[in-house]
Amino acid sequence: MNFEEISDKLMVYGVEYGLILLKALAIFFIGKFVAKILKNIINRLMKRSGMDDMLRKFLSNILYAVLLTFVIIAAISTLGIQTASLVAVIGAAGLAIGLALQGSLANFAAGVLMIIFRPYKLGDLVEVAGTMGFVEVVDVFTTVLRTPDKTKIIIPNGQIMSDQIINYTESDVRRMELVVGIGYDDDIDKAREFILDAVKKCEHVVAEPAPAVTVAELGDNSVNLAVRPWVISSKYAPASHELNEIVKKALDAAEINIPYPQRDVHIYNHDSA
Repeated sequence: MNFEEISDKLMVYGVEYGLILLKALAIFFIGKFVAKILKNIINRLMKRSGMDDMLRKFLSNILYAVLLTFVIIAAISTLGIQTASLVAVIGAAGLAIGLALQGSLANFAAGVLMIIFRPYKLGDLVEVAGTMGFVEVVDVFTTVLRTPDKTKIIIPNGQIMSDQIINYTESDVRRMELVVGIGYDDDIDKAREFILDAVKKCEHVVAEPAPAVTVAELGDNSVNLAVRPWVISSKYAPASHELNEIVKKALDAAEINIPYPQRDVHIYNHDSA
């Protein structure tokens, strides 16, 4: 075989496989372009529906990755490469990764559910997994809380979804309950009047629903009154401290006794035998 025959065959193979390569590249780039367009369209539709930004971006990225995977497989199959084995390898790798990261996948699934159902939002005061704090970050794997003493706590979403979630700031107002004891000789109606007047002066207490003072218990040493004002949820902690002081000063001004536990001790002197 002379040089001309070799060059002719190389030219034929070059043209043939070059066209196949160009076809595969065309499928890849056109498919990638179409996948990006579909991603943007679905992203806009989800945005118009009011879907959470984090979930919207995550779902659109997942959709783009799936479409791009199909495009790559189609481009590879155009080159004459058998893709069945490749798909099997990808499936086996996915299964192995899934088993290795099952804890992370559980946190991921819980994070998606939290973003969909939104049991709390940024800035809410919540108690989750036995920890209380303000929600600082909600991710698909973890939730970050900031405690009142500025400690940062990162909790896996799987732990949060497997336990009860208490949201203290879901409502704009929150009822507070203080228990105050007065003496049995004191006037209950007088104490109630002074306490209500004092509580209403607190800037964190709302007018509606109105505060209430009721008899909670007839104790061993005192008549225990339940003071129930409604306060602004975000001001619950300072309101608690302020109202304790306000109620104490109001009862002092009304000369109403706040008793403390007492015990009568009787001593019997018996003559020795």
